[in-house]
Amino acid sequence: MTATLERLLTESGYGFVHAADMRAQLAACGSLADWSQFSASWDDLEIDQYRAEGSRDRRRRYAVYAIDRDGTIAREAHQPHYQRAQYNVLYGGIERWFAPIADGAGRSSTLATVLRFCDRTFRPIAPPAVDAWHVEVHQFRIEARADAPGQPTPEGVHRDGVDFVLVLLVNRVNISSGTTTVYDLAGRTLGSFTLTEPLDAALVDDRRVAHGVTPVAPIDPSRPAYRDVLVVTFRKTAQV
Repeated sequence: MTATLERLLTESGYGFVHAADMRAQLAACGSLADWSQFSASWDDLEIDQYRAEGSRDRRRRYAVYAIDRDGTIAREAHQPHYQRAQYNVLYGGIERWFAPIADGAGRSSTLATVLRFCDRTFRPIAPPAVDAWHVEVHQFRIEARADAPGQPTPEGVHRDGVDFVLVLLVNRVNISSGTTTVYDLAGRTLGSFTLTEPLDAALVDDRRVAHGVTPVAPIDPSRPAYRDVLVVTFRKTAQV
């Protein structure tokens, strides 16, 4: 499956992996034994204070890791998330400080397994001449109400300004829609899919394609409604 996924990323610039296949891929890279505790950490995310008043539909935590040429993973000091304006029309050019990912989730075997899987998948098709990764990890909960659909990508169709992106569904409760569409750099649609089961995943070559996700709405407005995802971005850096 890894070879197939690498081929998809090379040929199409993206790949969608169903949960069963993703679980098998991750199992080959480590352990998901603490998945239940890891996924439960989404219940302790903090409101994204950079969203406008009245649009506080997003909760998140954030951490940065480095992965060296030998695959060693190390968490870095807490730091702001920064995107250039060309990649994020809403928040580009701003250093955004988010609450750090909690120690338990940050040290979990599940997260280490996800990062190891990404390293092994992206490294063979990465830019040449550099072999270390700058990795940013985002926990997102997008909440939806009857009068205010949740916006997974409020910036619209976009690129993240990195090399590769993984979006992994952690949980999906009482929502409809949330369809991901991938576009080439000329704006032509390449494909669409919806993450519906925990461990459904999308992998994107951010150098070659853009993506966006439709708003999510509650199925039953009387109940909580949200979409939990883990977003991991990989950017190659020179090894020092």
